[in-house]
Amino acid sequence: MKRAIVHIDMDTFFVSCERLRHSELVGKPIIIGGGERGVVASCSYETRYYGVRSAMPMKMALRLCPEAKVIRGDMEFYTQKSREVTEIIKENVPTFEKASVDEFYLDLSGMDRFFGCYKWSQQLAQSVVKNTGLPLSFALSSSKTVSKIGTGEAKPLGKLEILPEETQPFLNPLSIRKIPMVGPSTYQLLSRIGIRRIHTLSQMPLDVLERLLGKNAQDLWRKANGIDLSPVVPYSERKSISSEHTFSEDTMDTFQMQSLLNHMVEQLCFQLRREQWLTSVVSVKIRYSNFDTESRQMKIPYSAVDHTLSHIVKELFKKVYTRRMRLRLVGVRFSGLVHGSHQMNLFEDTEEMIHLYQAMDRMKLRYGKNAVGRASGFHFS
Repeated sequence: MKRAIVHIDMDTFFVSCERLRHSELVGKPIIIGGGERGVVASCSYETRYYGVRSAMPMKMALRLCPEAKVIRGDMEFYTQKSREVTEIIKENVPTFEKASVDEFYLDLSGMDRFFGCYKWSQQLAQSVVKNTGLPLSFALSSSKTVSKIGTGEAKPLGKLEILPEETQPFLNPLSIRKIPMVGPSTYQLLSRIGIRRIHTLSQMPLDVLERLLGKNAQDLWRKANGIDLSPVVPYSERKSISSEHTFSEDTMDTFQMQSLLNHMVEQLCFQLRREQWLTSVVSVKIRYSNFDTESRQMKIPYSAVDHTLSHIVKELFKKVYTRRMRLRLVGVRFSGLVHGSHQMNLFEDTEEMIHLYQAMDRMKLRYGKNAVGRASGFHFS
């Protein structure tokens, strides 16, 4: 059966959400992000014209486009709109993957016999726009990689179908930077030996690439040749990560419990960032000495940062621990996961805070997850 994979990307999602609430922002240069010492979480096409990009320091962005209007951002509202888009897709698509808060893959393989995948995708896109008010672009091809590249080429407000026989002619003239797995360092390495276009990369002998790039060479070469058999991973709100601790002796020591909760949150947040997840549901569970078990959960804006999630966990713990009775177990669970960079949630934080998390994560990756941490959680490290 011929594969039919659609990639949907909401156009400048955070900016579009703000324009829904404030129509006077339409057509104006917009930057979503923190204060002067923060970073750009999202920006409108009007600011991109001046070179502004996501994750750029705010100071630099405002030097490039001083007339831009800066909005601190409302992740709770963006999360709500993301869920609205997800629900529409869920109602209409048999198999889809939520790749991030504003990005989806749909597997429509086999549907062309009944309706036509491209026409069906157009109607779904129209339904999303009509019901949410948010613009989007999509591309249809036989693989996730080609469709994602296609969406990037179609933006903004674009719709593109890339037939199997058109795949290589479509890819060939594009920069290798268009391939999702090519970051700045890989691009610099390849460009130094004259590989800047996908056509050149697709023609390179595989053994030469392997000597240059190691284990990633084969996957990169395949994608340059339009070959990507990776499946659309069905989306499920049930995805979660969790941590539980059973005390050696039942306890009412709240200082010990707070220290343990801090440690759990820190370890789980590191896992979220390492695996590029964001959580939207936080749960806290306790078990009393008589084995009664209770839990509380809260839906939150997507996040993966310790200080935000630690505060929520502490609040949930206060609400669930209501009896003056010893505890034998506490647990923390993050669910409602989607893929995405934790930086998109740092509207309130400084560039220094972002760099601190990145530095801590690098140390943990190199020396182990307990190599560095907050003093409040060291009791259980």
